[in-house]
Amino acid sequence: MAVNYIPRRFNIVRDKERCIECGCCVRQCSNECHYFEAGGTTVLADSTNCVACHRCVDLCPTSALRIEKHVCDYRENANWTPQYQQEICRQAASGGTLLSGMGNPKPYPIYWDKILLNASQVTNPSIDPLREPMEIRTILGRKPEKLTVERKGKAITKMPPQVVVETPILFSAMSFGSISLNAQKSLAMAAQNLGTLFNTGEGGLHPDLEPYTDRAIVQVASGRFGVHKDYLNSARIVEIKIGQGAKPGIGGHLPGEKVNVEVSNARMIPEGSDAISPAPHHDIYSIEDLRQLIWSIKQATGNQKPVSVKIAAVHNVAAIVSGCARAGADIIAIDGFRGGTGAAPTRIRDNVGIPIELALAAADSRLREEGIRSQISLIAAGSFRCSADIVKAIALGADACYCASAPLIAMGCHMCQTCNTGKCNWGIATQRPELTKRLNPDIMHERVENLITAWNHEIKEIMGGMGINSVDSLRGNRLMLRGIGLSDRELAILGIKHAGE
Repeated sequence: MAVNYIPRRFNIVRDKERCIECGCCVRQCSNECHYFEAGGTTVLADSTNCVACHRCVDLCPTSALRIEKHVCDYRENANWTPQYQQEICRQAASGGTLLSGMGNPKPYPIYWDKILLNASQVTNPSIDPLREPMEIRTILGRKPEKLTVERKGKAITKMPPQVVVETPILFSAMSFGSISLNAQKSLAMAAQNLGTLFNTGEGGLHPDLEPYTDRAIVQVASGRFGVHKDYLNSARIVEIKIGQGAKPGIGGHLPGEKVNVEVSNARMIPEGSDAISPAPHHDIYSIEDLRQLIWSIKQATGNQKPVSVKIAAVHNVAAIVSGCARAGADIIAIDGFRGGTGAAPTRIRDNVGIPIELALAAADSRLREEGIRSQISLIAAGSFRCSADIVKAIALGADACYCASAPLIAMGCHMCQTCNTGKCNWGIATQRPELTKRLNPDIMHERVENLITAWNHEIKEIMGGMGINSVDSLRGNRLMLRGIGLSDRELAILGIKHAGE
């Protein structure tokens, strides 16, 4: 008998008095944790592969199921924790790199929770967002250094290409392949109805998304999957992906089992083959090379599309952002180390990169010091959990924020962090037809829209409480922020004062 060195993580608890043996849990669990006993009608459970996705719990018609953490005590050791011991056993059995989905779960400081917002009182009265206009519309793209105006007041300066969005919240890059077409379509439909943008990621553009290309950002990543002239011209913004927060410095990997015929056609790769993006772009080894690619994309699109550059938040991010801006980027997206992903090496996800709060503040400060902040747009990414996080990011210097995990949670994601397996029970991070059909875009786009609509209302209320009636007045307004429980060095990097000052 083989020794199982890794205990299960969860227990499936079934209330026998409530269970009616309907088999719903058997049909719904892609991890095959539920099954009928041999030749019988009694439903049993094997908790070994349970990932706590809660699909069986949420769909059980009699509420007969619950998921509990499996308690298996190890000898106490602050260094060799149970997690590290289990991960060593997994690698000893497989000889492979540990892979994980979604963002960094480590208990590093979350600076959003240590930043407080200011509110108006007497001398600067608040604004009632229910009765007075509040402007959260955002314009993305490069701005001219100066405007030339004729005598009648009409501007005659030729404006670079820009995109107007009705909210500072955009849907971040999630490729077709890493997530299902139904999930991507839900985001596209929501973006169209909300007047914002969704990002196709590096997986090319599926034909079913063509009706929504007016609200699309398309990516040019190192693998160049699905990239061609029509692809570039179909979108509102073209984004060069240099890196992402969950895995700075490395490329992407979509397992071959997720590359079905539709993914194959969208990415222009053989069906069933692994889609492995190289770590660097093989035509970018300097800022000058980046400038050349930006110029080439602008030539291919007739200078009609803003070009964005997406980078991961790393320790010298301020200098990188400055270089990208001078290379001709119209928009720069910075992705912090809590950003989600379909699959990343666990060690890189948990140990590489820096928080978006510090990276954004450093980048905004550097661009202001160099006198070029007003020329380009900054998009912040990397785990925005609520509307208050969005407001704080804008006050730190962002023009807009990318969100991905929150919309997925709105569609059913339970943060199982097993996206890389392709067994998502909610039909999100999978290409298996029997699973993808569980996610109905006609329903899920409404849930995503409801979430962003609620956040928009809250953003207006928070801004009104500050006495601010537009996102433009909030952007980079760090006087509206105060830190609590932060060191002097952290406050200096963020560029904010301590609470009470």
